[in-house]
Amino acid sequence: MSALKFSKDHEWIRVEGDLGTVGITSYAQEQLGDVVFVELPEIGRKVERGKEIAVVESVKAASEVFSPASGEVVEINKALPDSPGTVNSDPLGAGWFFKLRIANEAEIDKLMDEAAYKTYCEGLH
Repeated sequence: MSALKFSKDHEWIRVEGDLGTVGITSYAQEQLGDVVFVELPEIGRKVERGKEIAVVESVKAASEVFSPASGEVVEINKALPDSPGTVNSDPLGAGWFFKLRIANEAEIDKLMDEAAYKTYCEGLH
């Protein structure tokens, strides 16, 4: 499994070749509380890094999900709308949101590794 990279908006991306699997982090789902609804992007949608791509709603709040990289959505997690709690139970695994064909691999290098992200989150308290 390739290493995860993290954005300051609390999204993660796992890059395999030119594809990136994207979801929200454990920190993000803990802040949201119980996830009750997920709105996923359309397949074929093009997105720029840092732009809104999906929505996640919890019992506490609704929050936008931002794309950690530019590219085109090639797959969505079809199980998620029916089982949004998966975002809480397995945010870095089965709770993924979408897969992206990455347009610019250099953008991935601008993201944080796990250690840097952990330090970033500790600074938010």
